[in-house]
Amino acid sequence: MSKTKTKTKNKPHKGLLKRVRVTKSGKIKFQRACGRHLRSHKSASATRSYRLPAFAHAADSPRLRGMLCLPSKGKRSRPATPAGTSKQTEDKDS
Repeated sequence: MSKTKTKTKNKPHKGLLKRVRVTKSGKIKFQRACGRHLRSHKSASATRSYRLPAFAHAADSPRLRGMLCLPSKGKRSRPATPAGTSKQTEDKDS
């Protein structure tokens, strides 16, 4: 009998799933820390700022997307121009 390796499924990080949301544009949104309790010594502007959503930095996005088992969001490349339609050839013809 030969043993075959079974593939394991990619499982998202359950703790991170409960703490973040992914927006339609692909940004990772979360709530800032320190805004839930012990607010009496914090300034009014600080407590208001805790209500606003925070977004993960672009450098952290690939790592977080990997933990959530989401496809990576790569940079879109511009479509290549067809061979005969470059701007230089148009200038030479006229």
